[in-house]
Amino acid sequence: MNQEETKIDYSIILLVMCLCLIGIAAIYIASLTNNQYASNFLIRQLIWLGAGAGLIVIIMKYFDYDRLQYFAYYLYAAGLFLLVLVFAPVIGIERNGAHSWLGTQSINIQPSELMKSFLIVALAKLIWDNIKKQQVRTLKSDFILFIKIGLMALAPIALIMLQSDLGTALVLVSITVGMIFISGITWRLLLPIFGSIAVLGTSLVLLVIYNPAILTSLGFEKYQFNRITSWLQPEKDPLNTGMQLLYSIRAIGSGELTGSGIGYEAIQIPENHNDFIFTVIGGDFGFVGACALLVVYFLLVYQIIRVALDIGMPFYSYICTGVVSMIFFHVLQNIGMTIGMLPITGIPLLFISYGGSAMLGSLMAIGLVLSARYNAPKMAASLV
Repeated sequence: MNQEETKIDYSIILLVMCLCLIGIAAIYIASLTNNQYASNFLIRQLIWLGAGAGLIVIIMKYFDYDRLQYFAYYLYAAGLFLLVLVFAPVIGIERNGAHSWLGTQSINIQPSELMKSFLIVALAKLIWDNIKKQQVRTLKSDFILFIKIGLMALAPIALIMLQSDLGTALVLVSITVGMIFISGITWRLLLPIFGSIAVLGTSLVLLVIYNPAILTSLGFEKYQFNRITSWLQPEKDPLNTGMQLLYSIRAIGSGELTGSGIGYEAIQIPENHNDFIFTVIGGDFGFVGACALLVVYFLLVYQIIRVALDIGMPFYSYICTGVVSMIFFHVLQNIGMTIGMLPITGIPLLFISYGGSAMLGSLMAIGLVLSARYNAPKMAASLV
């Protein structure tokens, strides 16, 4: 094995390939049991997967430490521009009330998926540049860094919220929170801030359930409560807002321990090739199959954390943290919503769900991690 091969993290590549193969199988199974769509999603997914694999190679080999540092803010600015461009006539596409795509109805891309990786790189540079300048950390300097991180994240989050895409906005929030924790900002600052946010969020949920009149008096609309009520009390509206969750829980439960078998769908689930693809895995392969999938995700996260620890370079470590935060939130939220543990949001299961932009964005993030492993030895040697 030559020196270049030793810099390639084959364990991460193997785990991602495993997840993608599971996704291809699940999408194929979904096409056998759901006649909701006429399109061949499997072929499209394979095309996007091939494009994403090429993107990984480009990022790993040609975007080293210096280039990532140089292009970080340019990528961030390009991402913001694309997020604004989705509102433009002709090239912007609206689906189900969401302005989130660019292109045509047949060929399009969702800029918010790419923005995840752009934000990770930009935040990594911001944090690293600030830490290099601050020889002595103080409460004031940490607060300034916190504000800078918040403002950088706020712009894309606000634009994505304007697109009516709560799920992707929450992913960016999770990335930001993860990178704030790793930035070294003192807990004397973080504890009261995040503690207050947790108390406020819990209070709002309790008000929605027990006294929504208070929220309506503050200007909230009743339809805005549906996401919470359909999550906690889906049986109250089983034919409308609660239907998707009830069907999802029953479909996964029908798999029991070892599954119902390939191609057997006890309950038809809308979007079972996309956001609800976990119902296919849980229903056809049961608890054992679902646990096996979680083990693969756990191993992938573990390997990315190992990269961050092995290379010992803060900028790359921040990037790895952002990618781990993204993967963790996607898996937690997607699986959590299908089993009723979390509210339903439009978040795909990474590498598994159908979606070209989601696949490109996910593989781009993996490319950043592989770039860290591939280029860190060269960067370390240049510093000697």
